[in-house]
Amino acid sequence: MIVVEQPLDHQVRRQLKKWPQRPPGLTANTKQPGTWLKARPGDAQVSGGHPFLKVPGSDRLRTLPDGLWLHFSPKPTDPYVDILSVEACGSLPNLLDKRSRFAPSISSLLAVCPMQWLLSPAQNNDPTPRWRLIRLLKSEPTAPIMLPVRDSRVLFALQRRHYDRFAASHIAHPHELFCPMEALVAEHGHESPAMQALLHRGSAGANFLHLP
Repeated sequence: MIVVEQPLDHQVRRQLKKWPQRPPGLTANTKQPGTWLKARPGDAQVSGGHPFLKVPGSDRLRTLPDGLWLHFSPKPTDPYVDILSVEACGSLPNLLDKRSRFAPSISSLLAVCPMQWLLSPAQNNDPTPRWRLIRLLKSEPTAPIMLPVRDSRVLFALQRRHYDRFAASHIAHPHELFCPMEALVAEHGHESPAMQALLHRGSAGANFLHLP
């Protein structure tokens, strides 16, 4: 029997689909008391598309991370999202391109949530639509919602040879996390204590000695 290895992007999506609605390693805290929802990779049943990132005023240039989790503010009077993105980079030029999309900027980043995604259930075994889990929404949406990104963290997965070179000679920005590709595509890799500890450092509360 000949075993055909799946393309890297298929391996990444297959494992990311197993990640829970709340990113592994991120515990509930007072800095992020709202709802976490997995936005990407999405379910094929959602015909209206899945959330994406954009800059204000742009109708073409979109950022579609391999993995995307959204933390929604619990307050209708102060709407925002925090995001955790996962990007698998097959080459160094690919890393440079994806890093540039998440670099700090004077312009605001927006998270766009299509209406059909909001109306669809987050769990296969629970018919509750996503919008009911998002506490800042008080009624069923009739159009897509766009929310400003308050905090952005991104996990870059690199091929081992690229990871070793990058880790040896480069400094990560405060919002960046890095891991070897095999840690991302490992079977149930999100259950690894090392991966959970890494992602915990991407929590908005991880920068503080203690939280009130």
